[in-house]
Amino acid sequence: MPRHGACTGGHRRRRRGSRLPCGCPLSGDRTGPAERPATYGQVFAVGEFRPLFGSYLLSTIGDELARVALTVLVYQRTDSALLAALTFAISYLPWLVGGPVLSALADRLPRHRVLIGSDVARAVLVAGMAVPGTPLPLLLFLLLLVSLFAPPFEAARSALMADVLEGDRYAVATSLTGITSQAAQLIGFGLGGVLLAQFSASAALLLNAATFAVSAVWLALGLQRRPAPVQDGRADVGRSLLQDTASGLRLVATAPRLRAIIGVLWVAALFVNAPEGIATPWTLQLQDALGATGLLLAANPAGSAVGGVVVGRFCPPALRDRLLTPLVVLSLGGILLAGLVPLVLDRGTTSFVVVLVLLFVAGLGGACSIPLNVAFVQAVPSAYRGRAFGVAVAGLYGVQGLGAVLAGVGADLVRPSTVVALSGAIGLVAVVVPLLSLRRSVPRPVAGDAAHVAPDPPAEGPSQA
Repeated sequence: MPRHGACTGGHRRRRRGSRLPCGCPLSGDRTGPAERPATYGQVFAVGEFRPLFGSYLLSTIGDELARVALTVLVYQRTDSALLAALTFAISYLPWLVGGPVLSALADRLPRHRVLIGSDVARAVLVAGMAVPGTPLPLLLFLLLLVSLFAPPFEAARSALMADVLEGDRYAVATSLTGITSQAAQLIGFGLGGVLLAQFSASAALLLNAATFAVSAVWLALGLQRRPAPVQDGRADVGRSLLQDTASGLRLVATAPRLRAIIGVLWVAALFVNAPEGIATPWTLQLQDALGATGLLLAANPAGSAVGGVVVGRFCPPALRDRLLTPLVVLSLGGILLAGLVPLVLDRGTTSFVVVLVLLFVAGLGGACSIPLNVAFVQAVPSAYRGRAFGVAVAGLYGVQGLGAVLAGVGADLVRPSTVVALSGAIGLVAVVVPLLSLRRSVPRPVAGDAAHVAPDPPAEGPSQA
């Protein structure tokens, strides 16, 4: 996607066939990746992508490892399932409470500094958590502090990826990151279990601290030094963090295309992920095997991983855009059909396997996130990407939690399968409006602007506060 040009403070002259800040080809580019998808080799050939990808992989493995270790540690000390669950949930709290605010740091400071500083701080804090005998309240407070660095890190990483990857390389990198996330979570959970069985929670936390330290060094050695992103060449001196956050919220709220993209993303996440909240009772309804709950939870992410490879790597960019609506319908339709299985098949192994297949198919539709992600990056000016990303992710966490809660409430009133079917059916109806809005908001080519570059919002002037 975009290189560090006018939006990020660089001053490179563009040549015919180069790329504009959104990463789209100029009208003179006739042979770029628009005709065919980029390859993984082309993505990894970009030197700055490698530390961005590697640091994400290390951090994700370390985070999941730490979640397992801390959850077990808290449960061992308190014998309280509630406290153990709250420990697991604390790491998501900063996104829900202050995601847009903390993510604005990625637009106020040089993004490489945000990435390196966040990892250094987390390495130190997690190492402190690993000290044996740390009081439980202090342990949870340190965990909260560690979690506060996740929003600015992720916002800076996502914005910088769009700066260093051109054209279709960004879309392929997006699919690769999604696949990696699923694999890293499995590795982290598995490694956490091994370390807890063979050593202790402190050993797992020390390994997590090491992943952050290695990530910081890798980023420091592998990233170029760029200035903080600016708007229209001005540094907006005097603006507060809250004002920057408000400007990001205002951008998302007032841009029809951004509202439509985020609307599709949030609606799909709300109704596709809702069944995860009732996975245990749904499994017991299908068959008497509580241990199969893990399979039920894994089916959709497995489909998402496969769909990400197929759509991201093998579908040309134009085809991905055309597949957006069918993929969204597939993701929600698969949930609807999975909920209807008990109406057709008797309780037992066959019914359970059919549900797993349908959830896997629904996961294939999750590849709709790839064209949505590309459209999102193209619609947001480089100087606003950190803030816009914070708004989008904070909303995602919120709707996923809301969906799980609503599904739990519904499962107390009707059968779990009925809740799942309703989730898919209501989702199919609810997503129509944002999909139509997205279709209507497709930018039309105009002379000299074939790339549909996202314009910077009008300047608001320096703050007087």
